[in-house]
Amino acid sequence: MISSIHHWYQMMMGRWVAGLGVGALSLLVPMYMSETAPRHIRGALISTYQLFITFGIFFAACINFGTYEHQRGSSASWRIPLGVGFVWPFILGAGVLLFPETPRYDYRKGYTQRAKETMLKVYGAPPNHYSVHVELEEIEAKLKSEAAKESALREWIHMFSAPKMAYRIALGMGLQMLQQLTGANYFFYYGTTIFQATGINNSYVTQMILNGINFGSTFYGLYIVEHYGRRKSLIVGGLWMSAMFFIFANVGHFSLNRDDPPSTESSGTAMIVVASFFIFGFATTWGPMIWTICGELYPSRYRAKGMALSTASNWFWNFLIAFFTPFITGDIDFLYGYVFAGCNLVAVVVVYLFVMEGQGRTLEELDTMYILGVKPWQSSSWEAPPAEEISRIRKEAGTEDAAEAGEIQPSQAPATHNRDSDSTEAEKETEHRE
Repeated sequence: MISSIHHWYQMMMGRWVAGLGVGALSLLVPMYMSETAPRHIRGALISTYQLFITFGIFFAACINFGTYEHQRGSSASWRIPLGVGFVWPFILGAGVLLFPETPRYDYRKGYTQRAKETMLKVYGAPPNHYSVHVELEEIEAKLKSEAAKESALREWIHMFSAPKMAYRIALGMGLQMLQQLTGANYFFYYGTTIFQATGINNSYVTQMILNGINFGSTFYGLYIVEHYGRRKSLIVGGLWMSAMFFIFANVGHFSLNRDDPPSTESSGTAMIVVASFFIFGFATTWGPMIWTICGELYPSRYRAKGMALSTASNWFWNFLIAFFTPFITGDIDFLYGYVFAGCNLVAVVVVYLFVMEGQGRTLEELDTMYILGVKPWQSSSWEAPPAEEISRIRKEAGTEDAAEAGEIQPSQAPATHNRDSDSTEAEKETEHRE
């Protein structure tokens, strides 16, 4: 609809239809990954969502540069980049048919054997492996204490009234808002225009470079999310991005000659370097990790609704940044950078005061931490109680997932195994491999 445009309202309707699909995928992809990934690599795997977003942005910048060079002045210069977007939905649509349902979804619906098989597959473990058995026990204990399924309206009401759920909804929406207010899209959406103002001859090349840095740096983000944790990474990343925006705004407002940019070429170059350092900080921390945290933030019962609201917040603030940036920069030029610098400092405070450390935790343990009101700055050292105690706490708080028919039937539950024998089997297997 968009690439065959003849009228503005045709583009608007095309964007609206495309937005329905993009919005749904923005919710479903990280949610699917959070419910499927093994706990020890969950953060890195959810972060690959952002990795491939950055790849798409970089690829689009390359296509834009190519059409600018070879189709300048023709409508093909913008129709071709839009038309290339036809390919990816077909790849995703065909590929997702090969994916299993998440283990937690299968367990909720009573397909316990299929849930176990999926977990064994994603863990790469043999049957009766201890780690898989423990996680299945946690899911089973949770489901045994479920209430009967309620109406959709009651589910929404109970979601906001359940202990700590309004807090978590606000936190998820706030984090997605702050991700947009880091200012990353200031460069990604308007980088071409911004760097034309600095005197750069071909700002399309600059945009390609910045997006290439964004894509390449995200690989490092996959490493640090599991090695340094969520909280430390986000705090350091927020401080780094704030510093870069302070420098960017200072150079742009006080050193750059906006009437004759070539006369202050060194200032323009410095701004591009600072922007590159900013994007490195964003791509390794706030870019991928906010999706990781939102995937871990909500209990299974309310995960879809909670992530829907947080994703809506992301796109709402994305729209506001895109819409108002041209008007704001027209009035205050590069002083706009101070606004984003301040927002990054606010983001650091929010993470320190409100975000739990999810490194190495199961989703059920994280839910319990929020219910018990564990201090976020002490969350990395918190010791989880037994699975049965976690189930009791979550049942009393009302964050258990509602199954189709209340409690899981005994015939649906996995056979109980002796943990000592499982441990022995795991040890024998390790010795055999050695």
